[in-house]
Amino acid sequence: MFFGSITIVVLFLILQYILAWIRYFNNLDPRLGNSTWRWSYDYQVIGKRDISDLDDRAFIRLRRKKNKIITFMYLVLMIMFIASMSLLSKFLLFFLD
Repeated sequence: MFFGSITIVVLFLILQYILAWIRYFNNLDPRLGNSTWRWSYDYQVIGKRDISDLDDRAFIRLRRKKNKIITFMYLVLMIMFIASMSLLSKFLLFFLD
């Protein structure tokens, strides 16, 4: 139970660090918006395609960095959920056994 609690605390600190990066990226360009939980593919750049960075190179690269950080955030949240379920089952086994 001790290592599970430490794992949850460390993952929470990592999550706070990731959220700080997302807020930083959101403040770099107003076109990204203030969304923390969703990928930012909703802004259409000038041009026919959004898959290349030919139209607005700096914005597209910034958006891709933000999307990678959001993907990493979801990965940490999934690991936190699994660790919390493991910790909860250990608590229940300890108290009910």
